[in-house]
Amino acid sequence: MPQAARTAAPQPSILLREQIGSIAVLTLNRPDARNSLSEDLIGALHGALKEIHVDKSIRGVVIAASGPAFSAGHDMKELTARRSDPDRGRAYFSQIMTACSAMMQAIVHLPKPVVAAVQGVATAAGCQLVASCDLAVASEAASFATPGVDIGLFCSTPMVALSRNVPRKQAMEMLLTGEPIMAATAKDIGLINRVVPAGTERDAAIVLAQKVALKSAYTVKLGKEAFYRQAEMTLAEAYRYAADVMTENMMARDAEEGIGAFIDKREPKWQDK
Repeated sequence: MPQAARTAAPQPSILLREQIGSIAVLTLNRPDARNSLSEDLIGALHGALKEIHVDKSIRGVVIAASGPAFSAGHDMKELTARRSDPDRGRAYFSQIMTACSAMMQAIVHLPKPVVAAVQGVATAAGCQLVASCDLAVASEAASFATPGVDIGLFCSTPMVALSRNVPRKQAMEMLLTGEPIMAATAKDIGLINRVVPAGTERDAAIVLAQKVALKSAYTVKLGKEAFYRQAEMTLAEAYRYAADVMTENMMARDAEEGIGAFIDKREPKWQDK
């Protein structure tokens, strides 16, 4: 009697998604590959962020990871496989770096807070991912590095996010030496916000996101956009722009409600507009 054909076991999703209240939790799920950012994972993350952007039921995002590592950066095996292309991989490398940069910018442009929950190593583009998030909570066992220089590949794209988070001397030391820093040092230089006991980072990140989710979504959207835009301006330009934002904000119903609630000593009721 012929044996029945075996059905291949379904492959687990490389990006897990769940919603806890008003918080979306996106979990990198390539633990065997140290959650390296493959082409598919970059695409999955960017796609999820696009969906969340327009989903009014979601007021905050946590990016976490499965397994012992947060993310080891780009998938070097995937990149190296394209060395056999006629152009030695140039077009593919450009495509991947552009796609990854767009995904990182989608985090910055998302009108909702994004919190990284880092349980282990975050290196190269993995460190870039942490730096691209608005806030970050890390396990006391976590570490961060931009070690591309060790393999002849300077971490130029991670440098963009890193240098916008930490002072120049600290950023340059990480980029030029490739040496890792532990969570406590990462907090001291401003790369992360909080260090928590190992195993509690995901819950702590969710709690932090939930705190922001209690605020007016309109105000958070306006403020987050203004924060990143003014950082690229001169001092005078930043003040002119911020004054315009404050004026616009004062005209919002939530500002009227929030100020009224403050004066009346009551809890505000946000309309998110």
